[in-house]
Amino acid sequence: MDEILIHPEQHLIRFRAPDGFLVTSHLLTKDFEQSKNNFDTPIVLHIHGLLGHFLARGTPRLLPHALLEQGVWSMSINTRLAFAGQLTGKGIFNDTIHEIDAAVAFLTQKGFRRIYLLGYSLGASMIVHWAANRSDPNVRGLILEGLHHSLPDSQRRRLEKWRSTPTYEEIYERAKGILGDDPYHSRNDETFVIYRSRGATSEPINDEIFTYKSWWHMMGPEAYAAMAHRHMGRIKKPILIIRGEHDPLIEKWEPEALAQIVRASGNRNIWVRQIPQAGHDCMENPAEMLKEITGMVSHPPEG
Repeated sequence: MDEILIHPEQHLIRFRAPDGFLVTSHLLTKDFEQSKNNFDTPIVLHIHGLLGHFLARGTPRLLPHALLEQGVWSMSINTRLAFAGQLTGKGIFNDTIHEIDAAVAFLTQKGFRRIYLLGYSLGASMIVHWAANRSDPNVRGLILEGLHHSLPDSQRRRLEKWRSTPTYEEIYERAKGILGDDPYHSRNDETFVIYRSRGATSEPINDEIFTYKSWWHMMGPEAYAAMAHRHMGRIKKPILIIRGEHDPLIEKWEPEALAQIVRASGNRNIWVRQIPQAGHDCMENPAEMLKEITGMVSHPPEG
């Protein structure tokens, strides 16, 4: 593990995931070294969105500092899908479970016993996948901002809406031909562009770039790990789902549909909150965003 103090409140820390991936993290605390006996303080572990990282605009960059002003500490990590991970073929959605494993283990080793996982957009789907397959008593709850009911279904609807080139079905057929019978271990891969993936014009801002392997495991019709609705029923931790009132990517029905799955499984500690005057990034309304998160971590539910 490497640790660099860049400010009295900020540490850059690197540690290895169980499969060897090097995780870079940003720890933001008050008097970290002097407070070794005070780790009842809640800490939020932040996971970035698509093409994001812990210094990306909006929630990843702004929220940890805003929480610190409220007395809530944070650690943000860069997963293998950070920056341009989806363009390398090594940014496989399923494998991000290892980075979360490593981060939770690091915080636990440091003595933290009130860990909350917060995922933004793609990061929310990563956390759902982790929480459905892991159980750690020091993780007290999940905060899911901009959570897709299913990443593959969301992209399919978008591509159909904007009449993308290639179409969702064309990408799938091409990916099957390139990756073969074992997409995870396939040594064949190519980078490709989806034109008009996010809008009606051919401007670059509306395009998306993947490799076929990263797309297969994140957006393809067999990307089961990225389908939150398949996993929510196995999560027993308290869950707060947050959606911006004007989110153009998450449809209004999605959070409540996911909450119904959780309730049907017997977990009653599930809340859905709409953040007024916010889009996909709820830090467009920081006061309301902070109120929901600090309420969750400061007054955890019983059981």
